Amino acid sequence: MTNPIASPLFARLRFRPTLWPTVAFVILVATTVSLGNWQRHRAAEKEALREQLERSGREPVIELHAASADSAGLRYRSVRAAGAFDARRQMLIDNKVHAGRAGFDVVTPFKLTNGEYVLVDRGWIAQLATRADLPEARPPSGNVIVEGRINLPPSRYLELAAEKGEGSVWQNLDIARIAKATGLPLPPFIIEQTGDAQDGLVRDWPAPDFGVERHESYMVQWYSLALLGCVLWLALSWRILSGNDE
Repeated sequence: MTNPIASPLFARLRFRPTLWPTVAFVILVATTVSLGNWQRHRAAEKEALREQLERSGREPVIELHAASADSAGLRYRSVRAAGAFDARRQMLIDNKVHAGRAGFDVVTPFKLTNGEYVLVDRGWIAQLATRADLPEARPPSGNVIVEGRINLPPSRYLELAAEKGEGSVWQNLDIARIAKATGLPLPPFIIEQTGDAQDGLVRDWPAPDFGVERHESYMVQWYSLALLGCVLWLALSWRILSGNDE
């Protein structure tokens, strides 16, 4: 009979996975791989948006004649629109910071020549000394040409109070709620106005941070955890048999 003590170590190794470590391994790998796949899909979506932004910068300016245009296909495209601002329904979007100063984004409904409306973010204006006083940022009167970029509203922030009606300060640029408050049918996109209109507003639109690298980093972390789980499970599943086990 072979002496187990004298036997080479590898000859006494047996693959003997046990129940609960295997269950934990399956749950861990399924979860981490799923999260890694989700981050991979998000990175691909954000990369597509970044490529769309780069393409839009090379494409010609669109003449926007109707507010019913395809917002998804036109996002980040440069546009030119003719019409008139509706100063009575202008609103200020709160909690906007530029160069370390608190202020507002000035958003004004713009009536196109066909009678449809679209919201125009005319730019940023600084907050006055007291919150009780609101800055003046009246739009030009009469028919004008607006140049800008099609975009979707930014992410919503926490609302500390219920939104007020038209002409007031809004905490979020929520197009659906603004349409309800103003009674205007509005498309799901806005025009971020560009150019110097001599109105004192700041139109320094920041480049979008798509976070592609962040999603890719999280993806690698989740896949690495799945790989680590595989290594640990394999390590725990091998047994060194004693003479009695044989």
